[in-house]
Amino acid sequence: MATDIKGRAIIAQSGGPTAVINASACGVIQTALAHPKTFTGVYGAHNGILGVLREELFDLGSERPEAIEALRWTPAAALGSCRYKLKSLEKDRADYERIVEVFKAHEIRFFFYAGGNDSMDTADKVARLAADMKYDLIVVGVPKTVDNDLAETDHCPGYGSVAKYLATSVMEAGKDTEALYTTDTCTIVECMGRNAGWIAASTGLASRCEEDAPHLIYLPEFPFSVDRFVADVKDCVKRLGLCVIAVGEGLQDADGKPIAAASGQFAKDAFGHVQLGGVAESLRVVVEAEVGIKARTNKAGTFQRAAMHWASRTDSDEAYRVGQAAVEAALAGTSRKMVTLVRQGSGAADYGCTTGLADLSVVANGEKPLPRAFVNEAANHVTDAFREYALPLVRGETPVELAPDGLPVFVRLRKQAVSQRTGRPYSTR
Repeated sequence: MATDIKGRAIIAQSGGPTAVINASACGVIQTALAHPKTFTGVYGAHNGILGVLREELFDLGSERPEAIEALRWTPAAALGSCRYKLKSLEKDRADYERIVEVFKAHEIRFFFYAGGNDSMDTADKVARLAADMKYDLIVVGVPKTVDNDLAETDHCPGYGSVAKYLATSVMEAGKDTEALYTTDTCTIVECMGRNAGWIAASTGLASRCEEDAPHLIYLPEFPFSVDRFVADVKDCVKRLGLCVIAVGEGLQDADGKPIAAASGQFAKDAFGHVQLGGVAESLRVVVEAEVGIKARTNKAGTFQRAAMHWASRTDSDEAYRVGQAAVEAALAGTSRKMVTLVRQGSGAADYGCTTGLADLSVVANGEKPLPRAFVNEAANHVTDAFREYALPLVRGETPVELAPDGLPVFVRLRKQAVSQRTGRPYSTR
């Protein structure tokens, strides 16, 4: 059943960018523009929900069609992202009312928010308040996170590309370590991942036989023991003469203390999350002191989530599809849902994927850790079950356009500003 609601649509991006979040934006924009009778305009918010609060909007319908298409092969968040934490409706009602005020002023009736758990929570609260204020607003979440930890979806757009990039990087680092193992015997690769080890686990795809890196993988879901780690490294060096290790940045000991917390002091981001990093360096010190071999560290940082040159085509295509599906859900009158990816097939050989929907409130309050069946008994590597899960997600290559200088061509939107209509400025706290 088609919705009777008509008005403008707005799309916003939030949180850490990925190689394919713009592919989702492309899916939303192109599908919405193809239905002008329902969507009387398509706007973008500059820097996520902050752009809505500040009424910094731009007209995506004025962009060149080829620029919108090029979003599919452009990394990071072309609309602009943010990490701005909205509190509960009771504590932050003024902010939520401001969002609805801006939507009313611009006759925005459709809100598409691309992000993770916190973004889905914000989208759900905006939808609730709009209903309380008797304002017809359809809100649909578009999943995004390299961490792959969103509840209710088999996997998340962004994960397949970071998995492909890191698995390849570890494979290459492993060859480097093999070449110089007599002097540089150990390499430790630090991967993103606060509470979930999906990204670090993906490096296990590079390990096709015992000699292949990574030889050891340590994940945030499993308490880390220094003594057991030292024994693992010693055993690996005894068997192979070298050791390549992948480790999630959120690694914790049995008491829940981050392994990298040498000083016990960490800054926090806008969502109140501890800003992690440095676990590889902490383990390097342990290896050199306790095992007695030289260790090097690698930290990909934001490279791993913006590597369009080695992005997964499967990931890119699915990211575009969830953008399309979000608009299709809105056209059907569906609101307060997030699009999900639903796996079809029993393994890597017969992999297929379609889309579904999940309640925003359920996604916002959930988290998906790495299943125990995906990790070996010693909790220091992945199993074949994980490989069957992850291999289909890294397949294919994205068709990145190269300039005559040999470097990629990435699009930059013009972002033609929309005149402000609320008549009052907004300053964030």
